Amino acid sequence: MKQRFDGPESRRLPAARHPVPSVILSLSTTVSVLASVMLLGGCGLLFQNHEKRADATLQPTGGNAATGTVTFIERSDGVQVSYNLSGMPPNSEHALQIHERGDCIIPASSDVGPVFAPASERSDSGSKVEGDLASIRADANGTATGFIVAPDVSLDGVRSVLSRAIVLHRDAADTYAIVPHGAGPALACGVIRQ
Repeated sequence: MKQRFDGPESRRLPAARHPVPSVILSLSTTVSVLASVMLLGGCGLLFQNHEKRADATLQPTGGNAATGTVTFIERSDGVQVSYNLSGMPPNSEHALQIHERGDCIIPASSDVGPVFAPASERSDSGSKVEGDLASIRADANGTATGFIVAPDVSLDGVRSVLSRAIVLHRDAADTYAIVPHGAGPALACGVIRQ
């Protein structure tokens, strides 16, 4: 015989369906989107174009006050050489040149060798060599800031300027176009490093 209960215990209600609160759904979606962005961002870092860069800190040679920084960034049209120099005589012009050896022994800076010329024939009188970047002009305060694009040098290979010296010379570049050791005495010198 079956028992029958008519009391409140016997009434079973259908299982209630509790909807997932929208806050939890929204949080879950946000976490998924953030995880995707982070994953894709990490992949982007792996595959993005990293620029080749090097820097030099110029220190004054004996009896001089010139200092500054020079940054080298390789671009498609050459190496962009940005400089920020100070301590030069007011309203003066100076050669900024890369030399063969990175031996900036202060105060002499006499061990830097000739101006860097990986492809030029030094016998061509008056020809500009790759390491002769340009003449720069100091303002009334003795500072010079700007950039030069050097199309004939690079940051790797046979034309690399890495581990070479960059020298700020006393005279302008065209004053000593034939002399391979630079445009007069060095005011400041620094080694180019990555």
